[in-house]
Amino acid sequence: MTVIRQKNRELRKDVIRQLYYHKMLTLTELSVLCRKSLPLVTSIVNDLSAEGFVVEHGLAPSTGGRRPVAFLLNSEQKRYIVAVAVDQLAVQIVIYDQFNQAQAPVKMISLKLAEDKDALQQLVRFINQHIASSGIAKESFLGVGIGMPGFMDTEKGINHTFFKTGEDVSLRDHLNKEIGLPVFIDNDSTVIALAEHKFGVGKGQKDVLVVNIGWGIGLGMIIHGQLFRGHSGLAGEFSHIPLSQSNKLCSCGKRGCLEVDASLLVLVERAKEKMAQGTSSSMEHLFRDDTKLPGDHLLDAAKAGDPLAVSLLSEAAFLVGKGIATLIHIINPKQIILSGRGARAGRILMAPVDQAIHEFCIPRLAEDTEIRISALASESELLGAAILVMEHCHYK
Repeated sequence: MTVIRQKNRELRKDVIRQLYYHKMLTLTELSVLCRKSLPLVTSIVNDLSAEGFVVEHGLAPSTGGRRPVAFLLNSEQKRYIVAVAVDQLAVQIVIYDQFNQAQAPVKMISLKLAEDKDALQQLVRFINQHIASSGIAKESFLGVGIGMPGFMDTEKGINHTFFKTGEDVSLRDHLNKEIGLPVFIDNDSTVIALAEHKFGVGKGQKDVLVVNIGWGIGLGMIIHGQLFRGHSGLAGEFSHIPLSQSNKLCSCGKRGCLEVDASLLVLVERAKEKMAQGTSSSMEHLFRDDTKLPGDHLLDAAKAGDPLAVSLLSEAAFLVGKGIATLIHIINPKQIILSGRGARAGRILMAPVDQAIHEFCIPRLAEDTEIRISALASESELLGAAILVMEHCHYK
């Protein structure tokens, strides 16, 4: 492939990505966002229009002079994305079109990564069954995006923590072969940060930290408008900041990690201990309902005003806030977003987080940082998984 053809191919992908993120854009706006000349962008858009990928959509608002033509992705030429969100206890899956419209409700299966020896086979089977039952032709899929916990090498497509293939082949290549579609994988907190930056309350911000409150406490970082991964791609292990006053052993093998006092898994166990000691709570009957994960029951109870659930969540949020104060001192971000499964608790998190920041953070730095609750919450990882596909796939 010649250099010119390769550059045109990359620009073609970039135009489609920008329309995916912004919905509707003029040629001038595309030129600015893609950082390419207007004639070159116009040529690419004309090609995409001729192929039916892009369509004109009336005239954009005037900024003076003649109103420019706006473009958007063609809704008639459907392309689909399989978005998969894996956590330590469950897998969620949904099929989106190129406008992030779900084609059916999200489905979920239980999958305990640390215990199920055939977790990889179960994951592949779940994805393949969902694709087959959708009734959508395989050639209409752009690919499969998967967010998952663990130490990720995204360049090589390897998860060093979970889903070992047992072969001389990367996890990504194994999934490509077994599913028969392009597969793109990344750390769960990273894809959540992508979702918040592209479609959530962090849209348009340059320096954003996204705290993933779930079975662990993860962190995704957007610095100067780009994902920050660190030297070896492992930046963001917020769970393992030594903030705990207990001597409990963390899953990482160390003691004193934030995770042992603030993760949803720990809060569920504390709730059960408190109830066993005689504390009354609505969670007594909620935990007997196995149609939801226990952490979700705890969040539901807290939102309903259950005193024990609110108390446990507030204590954890204070510790998270203490960790955030450290992040503010080091990074000086414009915005920090509380996202992931735990963000469903909403305003319950804000008071203890704010209290910790006021107590432990230098006021001038704290005043320059905005703390927000995600509006995407539990959908953030699925949207981030879809973004992986749109960022890397070849739109044919």
